[in-house]
Amino acid sequence: MSSQTLPQSTQSDHKNFAEYEPHILQRAEIALRCAPFTVKLFADMATQGVNLRAIAGNEGLKNQYLTRASNLIITENALLWLIQVGVLRREVDGQGITDSFRLTPMGHFLLDKWQQQLRFPIATISDQIQNFWEQIQISRFI
Repeated sequence: MSSQTLPQSTQSDHKNFAEYEPHILQRAEIALRCAPFTVKLFADMATQGVNLRAIAGNEGLKNQYLTRASNLIITENALLWLIQVGVLRREVDGQGITDSFRLTPMGHFLLDKWQQQLRFPIATISDQIQNFWEQIQISRFI
């Protein structure tokens, strides 16, 4: 076996193996800022799947996953939107889809940006309107 090394650019960019168009990243960042979740939730999702019941309601507040109270349906809808924008994925086991969520590569990329903070930056009114509009546009085709 020959011991070849990867080119320098490949070694330094191993985390950024996928390039995302700016508007895709912007939409995902706005979705994260508008979501009721903390950076801690996404840090935990980076290493393990997190069950929906651990995220929603009083359990989510206790686990420091929520920035505000949120019931099961609202929480799941927010998580499903983050799947739509490419930040999260549902975890799958031998029997199919589970109630647990994990980060996608884009989710890891965005988490690196805010890892040292407790919260994502606060969404502006413009962010909230844009996020709402994006959800309406996508839901028209589902």
